[in-house]
Amino acid sequence: MTADTNAPVLAFDVYGTLIDTAGTTAALARHLGNDAAPAFAEEWRRKQLEYTFRRAAMRDYRDFRACTRQALDYCCEFLRADLPAAAREELMAQYLHLPAFADAAAGLEKLSRAQMRMFAFSNGHPEDLKPLLKNAGIHDYFAGIVSVHAAASFKPDPAVYQHFLKCAGAPAENCWLVSGNPFDICGARAAGMHAAWLRRNPRVAFDPWEPQFAPEFEAADFSALAEFLLGKAAPRGMR
Repeated sequence: MTADTNAPVLAFDVYGTLIDTAGTTAALARHLGNDAAPAFAEEWRRKQLEYTFRRAAMRDYRDFRACTRQALDYCCEFLRADLPAAAREELMAQYLHLPAFADAAAGLEKLSRAQMRMFAFSNGHPEDLKPLLKNAGIHDYFAGIVSVHAAASFKPDPAVYQHFLKCAGAPAENCWLVSGNPFDICGARAAGMHAAWLRRNPRVAFDPWEPQFAPEFEAADFSALAEFLLGKAAPRGMR
């Protein structure tokens, strides 16, 4: 993936930014009931991320599939949900069929018309990301898909952002990360990239760290985000 190093690049996080991980809730409800499913889905996501942080800090890499499966098994134990093996396999398979957020396709379409060079940049396993984005109907907006897998670590390890910059063929100062995950924003800013926070959950507060880690823009929806990016990063004449 080499390109003009002066061209602006947009790096979109996948899970929690473009793709709604709460999409597991309907599948969980079939096994646990409507009342228990939302809390299980939230804890599964929380533990999944915790395991990626642990693995990166310990330098004991296991891929995103493994972290997701171990988080599922933890939740079954912690929440006293005795799900059989077949049900757990069904839930893992659901991760290839998670929905895009309702505003994702329209926002990506608007940016693509302005000739923005866009990449999906994710903790996800490379063999999972393509079918996931295809099933969600947003795969074709991207010039490429960059997984942390080749760097054998997870966000916000600096190594994974350097891996992205190498794949995109662009310097950090020409790249914007878009993420719904505050830890990802902090990681990108630490690596010298620009960053915009798509605040998917209004209950989430950004970490009160030093100013250099803060997002340069905060958006409540993709429409506002797209307008901002068109003003900041679109090629001259396409704004």
